Amino acid sequence: MGHEFELPHEATVGATPEEVWEAISTGPGIDSWFMGRNEIADGVVRTAFGPFDMPPSTVTGAEPLRRFAHASDKGDDGRFVAYEFMIEGRERGSTLIRMVTSGFLPGDDWQDEFEAMSRGLELYVATLAEYLGHFTGRAATPLTEFGPPVTDWPDAWKRLNAALGGPPSPGDRVRFGPGDRFEGVVYHRNSQTVGIRSGEAMYRFLQGFGGSMTASHLLFVSADDQGPAWRAWLADLYA
Repeated sequence: MGHEFELPHEATVGATPEEVWEAISTGPGIDSWFMGRNEIADGVVRTAFGPFDMPPSTVTGAEPLRRFAHASDKGDDGRFVAYEFMIEGRERGSTLIRMVTSGFLPGDDWQDEFEAMSRGLELYVATLAEYLGHFTGRAATPLTEFGPPVTDWPDAWKRLNAALGGPPSPGDRVRFGPGDRFEGVVYHRNSQTVGIRSGEAMYRFLQGFGGSMTASHLLFVSADDQGPAWRAWLADLYA
């Protein structure tokens, strides 16, 4: 059957329109708050989420400091996703960002994918605001690692919450990760995601639609090849 959707989000950030434009319309900028590694070349946005290449997305509008939009081609089943960002400068160096994600999800099981997309977008928008509030002008190195397959999501979240010292709420300070050596403040949480900010990184955990807990971190210092350590930590957590 499938489902057409439109998901609007907005945030007011303490950054200039120039800083917002850099974050939404360049590969290094998008790397610093969205998913995976991104590049924009020849009018096409390409995203690699771990080993997976997302469908390329063609730039459909680029009005510097005002609007940036791109959309994937429609597949044979009608699937596509489009993103539109509108920015408006406000007083005292702040900016209003409006982001609208729209498209079509095919199949009779579109509800689960729509739920995962909705919760994920909430995290990404919160991360964009957090990036512009704390890391503006810096480029992150994305780190994406997948845990073992999950068949019981309530249990999976119970284990992760325990590793964070209990079910966290925004504003809580938590310690976690390989060697229990990472510490930060929770900046976002919903039913399928949690985001934690430290002084040099943003650590994010997502309920992967493919069936595994996903670490989708953004590192603003040398990664020091942290990938294997996080992969092992997830494997131990869900052994």
